[in-house]
Amino acid sequence: MEHYIDHFPGIHLKIKNKDYRYFGGTAYLGLQTDPKFQEIFIANVKNYGTAYGASRKSNIRLDIYDKAECFLANWTGSGACATLSSGYLAGQLVANLFNHPDYQPFYAPNCHTALFSTTEKGKYNKPYATYTSLGIALRQHLEFKNAETPVVFLDAIDFSTTNYPNFDGIKSLPLEDIVLVIDDSHGIGVVGPEGAGVFPLLSKLNAKELLVCCSLGKAMGVQGGAIFCSKERHKKLTDTDFYAGASPVAPAYLPTLLDGWDLIQQKREQLHHNISTFSAGVENLKNLISIPNYPAFSYSDNLLTEYLFDNRVIVTHFAYPNEAADLSSRIVLSAAHKNDDIQYLVDLLCRYTR
Repeated sequence: MEHYIDHFPGIHLKIKNKDYRYFGGTAYLGLQTDPKFQEIFIANVKNYGTAYGASRKSNIRLDIYDKAECFLANWTGSGACATLSSGYLAGQLVANLFNHPDYQPFYAPNCHTALFSTTEKGKYNKPYATYTSLGIALRQHLEFKNAETPVVFLDAIDFSTTNYPNFDGIKSLPLEDIVLVIDDSHGIGVVGPEGAGVFPLLSKLNAKELLVCCSLGKAMGVQGGAIFCSKERHKKLTDTDFYAGASPVAPAYLPTLLDGWDLIQQKREQLHHNISTFSAGVENLKNLISIPNYPAFSYSDNLLTEYLFDNRVIVTHFAYPNEAADLSSRIVLSAAHKNDDIQYLVDLLCRYTR
């Protein structure tokens, strides 16, 4: 059931004059409604304006872009970082760069549509059902003389526990011959050292090349996207018409990340405290699928969604990415949730029976 509201969906919602606790969405660190984070952003809006419609290639250039991208690259341990106005656009820039005669795309199970190429060569963007079938296809492809370089696209966190944190499916592939492109939109800011996402982990696998793209609008709380890659790949990405023709992320968002960095780390610590509290309360329940130290808990029981709603709790529950897809049902924790919110939900779940 869809609900239309006139305010940001923080940890509480009001629908038809009724109050609900909200355990859904993707605002994992709760930054979007944090008063301190908002004050930092407002101060930066006054200096940088509300938007910036010029190309990054124009003759007048704001130095905050290079400063922030250098900071983010150092944070993840990548050679370079390119920011764009959204995570979807970041994925599309990478996908279309590899839509080239020298490369052959392969899509891992549950790959996000942001990584699907929209041009002719990427016309059939069908993910493989399993990593076994993906591995067979890759090895058959590599047997051909002068075969195009395979590019494997996947989500770091696909909520099925297939990839992060162990990436066993990826480790089974001939990585030394493969370019890996990872969408880390649900991991950046939450997992990895200091929330740096999966780049530090996957760089140890020694793939032929590694690129990680992501949205900054989920855990990081600002509207924008980023690509982490080598310096050589960064130059190829930023030399494209695609990059030059797109308006950049609004500049006020980037210094907000830098100025709010200590707060971001504090919120991540609070999130992991909330995860531990909730996990301890539901450890004996068998109907929740979870990733270690991650704030989303999936399930496949529609009646549970109805039960929670009847008890004034709303969770993520809709068909994604289209109406023909399976329902995505998840309980999502935020750093903004208080202990009483979490305990209320734990008590409801422990009382639930079918």
